[in-house]
Amino acid sequence: MKKYPAEPFKIKAVETIEMTTKEQRKEAIKEAGYNTFLLDSDQVYIDLLTDSGTSAMSDKQWASLMIGDEAYAGSDNWYKLEKAVKEVYGFDYVVPTHQGRGAENLLSQIMIEEGDYIPGNMYFTTTKAHQKLNGGKFVDVIVDEGHQPSVDAPFKGNVDLDKYQELIDEVGADKIPYICVAVTVNMAGGQPVSMDNLKKVKEISEKNDIKVMYDATRCVENAYFIKEREDGYEDKTVAEILKEMMSYADGCTMSGKKDCLVNIGGFLAMNDEDIYTEATQLVVVYEGMPSYGGLAGRDMEAMAQGIYESVDPNYIEHRVKQVRYLGDRLAEAGVPIIKPVGGHAVFIDAKSFLSHLSQDQLPAQALAAAIYVDSGVRSMERGIVSAGRDADGNHCYPELETVRLTIPRRVYTYAHMDVVADSVINLYENRDSIKGLEFVYEPPVLRFFTSRFAPIE
Repeated sequence: MKKYPAEPFKIKAVETIEMTTKEQRKEAIKEAGYNTFLLDSDQVYIDLLTDSGTSAMSDKQWASLMIGDEAYAGSDNWYKLEKAVKEVYGFDYVVPTHQGRGAENLLSQIMIEEGDYIPGNMYFTTTKAHQKLNGGKFVDVIVDEGHQPSVDAPFKGNVDLDKYQELIDEVGADKIPYICVAVTVNMAGGQPVSMDNLKKVKEISEKNDIKVMYDATRCVENAYFIKEREDGYEDKTVAEILKEMMSYADGCTMSGKKDCLVNIGGFLAMNDEDIYTEATQLVVVYEGMPSYGGLAGRDMEAMAQGIYESVDPNYIEHRVKQVRYLGDRLAEAGVPIIKPVGGHAVFIDAKSFLSHLSQDQLPAQALAAAIYVDSGVRSMERGIVSAGRDADGNHCYPELETVRLTIPRRVYTYAHMDVVADSVINLYENRDSIKGLEFVYEPPVLRFFTSRFAPIE
């Protein structure tokens, strides 16, 4: 029998959660247009919509809120955050933002010019949107295994070095301001990138005068996978591995709402003083002073504390293995999931789960709605709806059509994971009864947040 570590914490405060009936949930999802994003929190029993901003803060982080220095400029908390970023990640310069997409906005505006190409190891929704809005074109250079849910490979987030070099040869290095490397790759199922691959990406990039910028949102989870899976790193600490990972980047965007263990916040970090200077000018327009970037002092203090807590070996082992526990339960019951299980979520392969539905019938969206009705568990679609439309207005058809069961950090227990697993397994045994969906409202950008749907009769 597999062993999973017990929670490395004890519970000091509790938050009650709603228990609803199936009839109530049927009505709620209908009113929400079969979009789990449009459900109210009090209609949800176990909320696996996202791990963004949903972490439980520690006692030390809550104490940090009480020493917030709310000065408009030069806050003590800003200097603590800057120190934590430099010590844990190793970058020379830091610009705080209200969350990760604020950092994406700054990076895209500073570095992208009309007609540029931005290679990356699979798209992410907001990242791709910022690149497109600033005149850039995203190009996927992830290894082929990243698009193959049943392939169980240790580093499915790796950049395909041949694809990367081919793009450079085709469009010219001067049209590629930077490569965006996600560590881990969310849309591929939370898959990690190996240290060897990061080194080689850096070598190719330096040779062609291309910057390497990480989407470092879940970089601690990536470091843990390197420790587990890559030769030569088994005896190194997660903190040591993380520092080496970051040494192969010129900078990063960070959503502090994930690995930094806070409910709001982020930053743009870099080693280039010129980029830093531009970022400090632009952040004033969109976020606030370079010493607070849209954050209260207390939020910066809590994020600084969370950065240090994120590399605690007991915390990160439990974090990854709690997610793995849910994945193992589903896989053992024959439920098709992306393998191997990533660090922040279990991704159900909705194409295989609902093989009687075509991708145009939005199987992942339909399955997310069905899971909610069955058990009150809120998940989210990551497939054709999230992929949006191309320049000609046609649907983009991603190879991966998934439902993401995203585990908040330090929030739920293994018993909650059992409730989720039982619900998904029950639906899998009765999957032919799940109907497809069609759009009844669709916004032009990032449609998965607010689109509304109806069942196909």
